[in-house]
Amino acid sequence: MSFRLATRLSSPCPSLVRSLVNRAAQRPVPSPRGNITNPEDFLKAIGRSAETKLAVESWEQLWHTDGRQLKKAGLPVRDRRYILWSMEKYRQGQDPAEFAHPPKPEKKIRGRGPAVQNGKRLRSRRHR
Repeated sequence: MSFRLATRLSSPCPSLVRSLVNRAAQRPVPSPRGNITNPEDFLKAIGRSAETKLAVESWEQLWHTDGRQLKKAGLPVRDRRYILWSMEKYRQGQDPAEFAHPPKPEKKIRGRGPAVQNGKRLRSRRHR
């Protein structure tokens, strides 16, 4: 087998293997700081009642958690993304009081908006 053919056949294999690695386990675990000493304190500090949605026993287990494990725990996508985003912000050295925010409120009106605005009925210009 020629060298060129061997490199073509072996090139897709590393890309498949790399996708199966838990990258959260490879990241450094930040040390607890301030009034955050355990996982429950961190989840309470980020808000959105995350401490009731995720049960983690140890500090290291929290920081080795990835999106797949959160999905297996039954968290919806918004909560998973918020928890992982908050973990990354804390890992970068920011305080949860600075970056924690409430969830986006649900829409009250479906569609593109109300048919009546400011006392006038809205109509499309193309129907005239």
